Amino acid sequence: MPVHGVAVTIPEPWGEQLQSARAGFGDPMADAIPPHVTLLPPTAVPPEHHAAFVAHLEDVCRAVQPFEVVLSGTGTFRPVSPVVFVQVSKGIGSCEQLERAVRGGPVERTLDFPYHPHVTIAHHLDDASLDRAFEGLAGFRCSFTVASIELYHHDPDGVWRVIRSIPLGG
Repeated sequence: MPVHGVAVTIPEPWGEQLQSARAGFGDPMADAIPPHVTLLPPTAVPPEHHAAFVAHLEDVCRAVQPFEVVLSGTGTFRPVSPVVFVQVSKGIGSCEQLERAVRGGPVERTLDFPYHPHVTIAHHLDDASLDRAFEGLAGFRCSFTVASIELYHHDPDGVWRVIRSIPLGG
């Protein structure tokens, strides 16, 4: 069954900076997963529900105006989960509203953890590598306008590929 995710993709030049940093920390998924803020984690979408799911995403996006996001500093989910991330410091509420609306559609997904918007920069690495990631991007800061969300297909090779970008406020 096809697996899809929905996310706010981090635009350039910051997307490439974060992807390069993730690779530099030794994360093997750095080249497969573009830097993003997840709105719907990888979820199986039955082919017969795909059209309704896309229509739902379009409806959600029409009702949401573009908004500003500021990424600033690092955080971690350790010891619960071996993840280091760049923090969303502005735009949290907008991301939370989008996430709830996206998950409120025809495709159901129970979350493993409470939703916390963030950009993963190191995942499932040894503690020393996670520490390097935490310290290495502690001073990172950028801001951008979120004008769309992306529907990703999670291919069997592990690569996330955008199959559709859906504008906000359209």
